[in-house]
Amino acid sequence: MLQLEGVTRRFGGIEAIKDLSLGVPAGARLGLIGPNGSGKTTLLNLLSGIIAADAGTITLGGERIEALTAHRIARLGIARTFQNLRLVAHMTVRENIWLAQHTLPGAALLRRGAETERARRRRIDGLLADLALADVSDAPVSALPLPQQRRVELARALAREPRLLLLDEPAGGMTPAETRDMATIIARLVPPAMTMILVEHKIDLVTSLCPRLAVLDFGRKIADGAPDEVLRRPVVMEIYFGTAAAGAAHA
Repeated sequence: MLQLEGVTRRFGGIEAIKDLSLGVPAGARLGLIGPNGSGKTTLLNLLSGIIAADAGTITLGGERIEALTAHRIARLGIARTFQNLRLVAHMTVRENIWLAQHTLPGAALLRRGAETERARRRRIDGLLADLALADVSDAPVSALPLPQQRRVELARALAREPRLLLLDEPAGGMTPAETRDMATIIARLVPPAMTMILVEHKIDLVTSLCPRLAVLDFGRKIADGAPDEVLRRPVVMEIYFGTAAAGAAHA
């Protein structure tokens, strides 16, 4: 269970996240939507320890995490992807995925040829196959097109077998067909027990994967619930479609 209570994050005089409270049960699929600048990526940065909250509490499985560093949060079972890819360009696909496991419990055993190493090699081989990356596993990621690079970043997050997976625009820059492929991959590879928060501007992708949506606007949560209900709210329609559309909803 992930629980946020009264979380606020300021950048100078701007409140990027303002008094946000949000609960996400274990195994839930939450889509986080909102216009540019609404605070979506800031929230993921708070959850993953890249930045710290100015106020409020964040609890994961009963443990307070809002003051922990990113590497300590990662060890608690949080993994993420980034809107702007953060792959190691000169390393191969396999090396990038392998690197993602270095903070896992027992990672030091990898240097001693332990069974842990063999198990993780099997895990990586499975992900390469599942994500159709086996044929390019020894290629530097810089040589890959964007859709394959996004698959590598997803593979890195999944390789950690997290209990909370944070996806920041995993289909950013993709064509509609590529977006559908990514949606299929996420649905197939994210296990039911893994909690997932998905940030996306592509509403069809979010609603196909997440039975619950939360909407942010100027750092505040303005709607939370089932997709059909949330997307019909006038305040949400106004954000996405303009005042005229919101007015039509009342006609």
